[in-house]
Amino acid sequence: MPDFIDAQAVREYLLNLQQRIVARFELLDGKPFRADTWEKPPDSPLGGGGLTRILEDGALLERGGVGFSHVVGSRLPPSATAQRPELAGRGFEAMGVSLVLHPRNPYVPTVHMNVRFFIARVPSATASPLGEAAGGEKKPDKVSRHQTESRSDAVWWFGGGMDLTPYYGSEADARHFHATCKRALEPFGAEMYPRFKTWCDEYFFLKHRNEPRGIGGLFFDDFHALGFERSFALQRAVGDAFLDAYVPIVERNRERPYGERERSFQAYRRGRYVEFNLVYDRGTLFGLQSGGRAESILMSLPPRVEWRYDWSPAPGSPEAALYTDFLRPRDWA
Repeated sequence: MPDFIDAQAVREYLLNLQQRIVARFELLDGKPFRADTWEKPPDSPLGGGGLTRILEDGALLERGGVGFSHVVGSRLPPSATAQRPELAGRGFEAMGVSLVLHPRNPYVPTVHMNVRFFIARVPSATASPLGEAAGGEKKPDKVSRHQTESRSDAVWWFGGGMDLTPYYGSEADARHFHATCKRALEPFGAEMYPRFKTWCDEYFFLKHRNEPRGIGGLFFDDFHALGFERSFALQRAVGDAFLDAYVPIVERNRERPYGERERSFQAYRRGRYVEFNLVYDRGTLFGLQSGGRAESILMSLPPRVEWRYDWSPAPGSPEAALYTDFLRPRDWA
């Protein structure tokens, strides 16, 4: 018997998660997030919309974005079918919350978190969750608030995770972040954390630089192994763990003094962040290839970035310690 897919429950959870995170960081920063509600225009290849919350030039956050989107399309883009070629040609529904926070202080790491849900449907069922007749040709411009469905021809999965990108590494911060991730997954089996941690290490790796983006965390995709209810519970556990994983790191480091040397190194390392997001990141590629909203997709990019030709830090310096002690796979928890 197929699972009942309660997409409305997922949507409600994601919107609540977005609001909780925004509220917490408004208190930490002292500046409100801008709210930008958007819908795809009638001539777009996608239907649906979202809510982008963005804070720029704050006391804590130089730039921070927490985005919710819920979109539908008639055909999955290549980035979504590269690992699942049998889904090519299917329509899709996708919803998620994605955030990237770029703090001003170089001693506070950049953080990324994403939780998402996909449904891929055969062409005759593509429009059904949007209120259109099966097989209809009109592209709807709004996603209906449907409750549940049970279709043997629908393929669904969850994905997401969180990862930390420090500029000046801290053993205490790394251990806290990973320990929180591990605790979040313990109810779902002892194998989950090491599996998702390894997946994260392998995913957030810049092949052209032969180095990781940061110290990792959790990453999972195409996850449905526990059935809808338990897989959804795992996604909620990851999303709910984010504030516990990151806020103590912020509070521990936000008042540390820094100068232009630290800001310059932060900008240099942010260049790696940009390279990964534009070359490898599946979410960025999916959004751009499917006709997503560029402003919301690219809110993850930092406001100040530097590139230097063939540069390396001085041996024994704090900057060198990031490479020797932190930008390598380690068992943090």
